[in-house]
Amino acid sequence: MTGSPTPADPALAFPFIGGRPCLDFVATLGKRHATPLERLPDTAALARWFTEAELAAGAEPVRVSARDLADARLLREAVYGLVRAVMAGEEPDPADVARVNAVAAQPDLAPQLGAARWTARGPARAALATVARDAVLLVRGPLLERVKECENPDCSLLFLDDSQARRRRWCSMDRCGNLAKIAGYRSRSRAATTG
Repeated sequence: MTGSPTPADPALAFPFIGGRPCLDFVATLGKRHATPLERLPDTAALARWFTEAELAAGAEPVRVSARDLADARLLREAVYGLVRAVMAGEEPDPADVARVNAVAAQPDLAPQLGAARWTARGPARAALATVARDAVLLVRGPLLERVKECENPDCSLLFLDDSQARRRRWCSMDRCGNLAKIAGYRSRSRAATTG
């Protein structure tokens, strides 16, 4: 399958604001606490994600099968469950751990010098293995304590708080942070006119 162009619906555009490939991959399912928004509706969308995430093995779009798509969605949910459990100080679901470990054990993308950034025998599988390995490294490493969930109740994006004070509340100021500022301003304006 070839990659698809950027979707006409801006809500289906991939947010790359997580700070880690595994968190950006988890964001391919948006609005988890409301009506979930599937950003990987088909194989072309997954191929496009690999390209936009810079996990494509060459200049051509990654060939993605229906099985790759199904496995990618299962991996995505396992990574989400694993990260959320560990963030909460809970024991992760053994099925999530097993799935992430199994995918991480596969051959991943091999870095290259030159025009091609990566090489792989099975580019789709290798890209998923790279995402799974990133999740393992995140969960086992010191950066996990800096992973947060956006405080916008309609957003469920996880992100690595790289701010100096570690007080970041929103996935992005351009997205949820700006919406919160506008809502706060309107609320204060209404209170001032009624008070």
